[in-house]
Amino acid sequence: MKNRLVDLNNHLFSQLERLTDEAMTAEQIEQEVKRSDAIVAVSEQIIRNADLSLKAVSLVATHGDRFAQALPMMTAPAPAEEGGQVRSNRPLIKAAGT
Repeated sequence: MKNRLVDLNNHLFSQLERLTDEAMTAEQIEQEVKRSDAIVAVSEQIIRNADLSLKAVSLVATHGDRFAQALPMMTAPAPAEEGGQVRSNRPLIKAAGT
């Protein structure tokens, strides 16, 4: 499984297909239902996280980087030497017109 939302969508549809398999026994269906419940719980967290990230990007796009300190996930990691270059702690996304 990959780590993109489209991959999550594909995974959810695959699970739906497994649930509709008419050749499964009652025990297999019960096991797939439990598996589906776990997948749904994790999926909901992934979707909430993606929604929060989208809101953060939207905030930066609308208001510039004045909120950057409050959004650590939107900035590069702390300065560190990497291949002879020092990484900056500037926002990864700039607002339009800045």
